[in-house]
Amino acid sequence: MTQAIPNLVTFEEFVDRLRENSGGRHELHNGEIVEMAQPVGDHEEVKGFLTIKLSAFIDRLDLPYIVPNQAIVRPLKKDSGYFPDVLVLNRTNLTNEPLWKKQSTVSLAASIPLVIEVVSTNWRDDYYLKYADYEEMGIPEYWIIDYAALGGRNFIGNPKQPTIFVCNLVDGEYQINKFQDSDRIISLTFPELNLTPNQIFQAGLV
Repeated sequence: MTQAIPNLVTFEEFVDRLRENSGGRHELHNGEIVEMAQPVGDHEEVKGFLTIKLSAFIDRLDLPYIVPNQAIVRPLKKDSGYFPDVLVLNRTNLTNEPLWKKQSTVSLAASIPLVIEVVSTNWRDDYYLKYADYEEMGIPEYWIIDYAALGGRNFIGNPKQPTIFVCNLVDGEYQINKFQDSDRIISLTFPELNLTPNQIFQAGLV
């Protein structure tokens, strides 16, 4: 059986296609354009809840951060481009991003204090692919929010249960902290943040 070879594209070609086609949601994974499934309502409620909470926190503390809606994270020197579910950017470093003004693209760790992925059916992308790329980029903090317990049992336990992983960069590698139920989430980016997994998972129910 012959397996088709994917038609690989460069990051620049990917951005050009985004401009030409506004329909659908796509990411670029190592040169391959990947169509992202339409997220379910629970996914969007978790994403929206976090966007509101973090934006309010940033505003209250007058931090130099923004939470954009459609910015692209591009791993350096790779033909990949991701649209994180929640992305916190440091405005003071955006002048150092060569692709920011024209392509709303960031690649420097100093621009990205926190990136969050809300796990969907393509959970391996968040646990493996993006984990490795965000770590290699040097992004200080990465959250994996697995509200539907879709990840592998070696990550979230057996029986599976909803889990939030907070990955903090230490000496170039992510150190992982796992939070469940009523645990208070510990964030180095937002040390005063007072949230639990239950609050986030139940965002659409309260």
